[in-house]
Amino acid sequence: MTIEIFDTKSGRKAPLVPLEAGHVRMYVCGITAYDYCHIGHARSALVFDMMVRYLRHRGYRVTYIRNFTDIDDKIINRAREQQTTPEELAERFIRMFHEDMERLGVAAPTLEPKATEHLPQIITLITQLIERGMAYQSGQDVFFRVDRFKDYGALSGRNLEEMQAGARIAINEAKENPLDFALWKGSKPGEPTWESPWGPGRPGWHIECSAMSREYLGDTFDIHGGGKDLVFPHHENEIAQSCGATGAAFANLWVHHGFVTIKDEKMSKSLGNFLTIRDVLARYEAETLRLFIFSTQYRNPVDFSEEAMAAAETGLRRLYACLAEIALLPETAGTDKPGLATQSEQKKIKGLAEQFQEAMDNDFNTAQALGLLFEAVKTMNRIRQALPRKPAASDLTLLRQGAESLRGLATILGLLGENPLCYTQRKQTDFLKEHGLDAATIEGLIEQRNAARVAKNWQQADALRDRLQKLGIEIQDSAGFTTWKVRM
Repeated sequence: MTIEIFDTKSGRKAPLVPLEAGHVRMYVCGITAYDYCHIGHARSALVFDMMVRYLRHRGYRVTYIRNFTDIDDKIINRAREQQTTPEELAERFIRMFHEDMERLGVAAPTLEPKATEHLPQIITLITQLIERGMAYQSGQDVFFRVDRFKDYGALSGRNLEEMQAGARIAINEAKENPLDFALWKGSKPGEPTWESPWGPGRPGWHIECSAMSREYLGDTFDIHGGGKDLVFPHHENEIAQSCGATGAAFANLWVHHGFVTIKDEKMSKSLGNFLTIRDVLARYEAETLRLFIFSTQYRNPVDFSEEAMAAAETGLRRLYACLAEIALLPETAGTDKPGLATQSEQKKIKGLAEQFQEAMDNDFNTAQALGLLFEAVKTMNRIRQALPRKPAASDLTLLRQGAESLRGLATILGLLGENPLCYTQRKQTDFLKEHGLDAATIEGLIEQRNAARVAKNWQQADALRDRLQKLGIEIQDSAGFTTWKVRM
């Protein structure tokens, strides 16, 4: 089955057909390194990490480039505020970004190029644009002629004439057209500068991605990605620059993920709803954040809330608990009798990988894929809970195969990476500590309940059972003994 991906430019899904068979080349716009990363950056990193993992799972070789913008107006202004250099500030926040990615479990891209390390490539690209009449020098600045690129606006669905008529852009006598954008900015006092044919200065924001993607992926490549906020003007300008310079197509597929909102509002420091990755990971585990992010298909907005994160944590515990319970099943079967699993249940568990692939092939639909994992867990729990003391070999084999499939597929989403028994034990310890409980107290209550049952004091036994349940403790009576666990 072919992977289909929604292409922003065409507005519809298109099959992934790599330019080189079996090799996907992908470029994703990375951070501007001037501040701590927020959960919107986390979503971007996780979404493209998931896509790369899945493409490799499907057998593709993936060359994945994600850049750093390490020179920009924001970096210069923030460095001035903090009385440091733009270089030091950018390097510091790049280090912080790598720390955040490590905690999120995001694998490193193939390459992470920086704008300041690619000035020769940037200057070459600008020179080609000037030679083709697509750009012009004005003083020490260089601008792109938007009206020379007939397809400008095709990605964002904007009409050039309407943009020109409605332009509310500050008058800039250096520009031929208010919509023209800077490829090179002449130096200003106190700013970092590099030598160029047009005088000392620095690159504009948009040109760096065109130059770096061309350097490592060629004039044309398979997938260009980023957040929806980059569609215009950044990605629109990239297309104009790249195609204007080479005359070739740029990216075959444009992939954009939705925003992260808080109470249905976009994050903003002015609104006081700005959450960094570090804020979130101080309260929640990385896999909980992953499950929350992937519970919504990547193109849709996702609203961050304590309730949503609590639901994600509960879901993660369910997945781990299922694996832990299956890991504790007896090694050998106790009977050769037919198993409990129905044909429908067997089909659901054995067909999990195929169904998961169908969901992911459909524009990386992680929400549907996760739904399939939870349905499989529900089925496996039903079988496991109904097992007799001497389970059938077919049931044990089915459950173990299901657990192996579940964990392998979850790994594509960066989930279930911890040993299930260690995870459940850790969560149980954390729960008891949080609620001021300990194993001795719980086992004491269970002994009291068992004594009440022996004395046939059913009212007291039921009251003790209810008390344990209110504490979040599940108990199970077997022949001659009672076991307990924290409700997951």
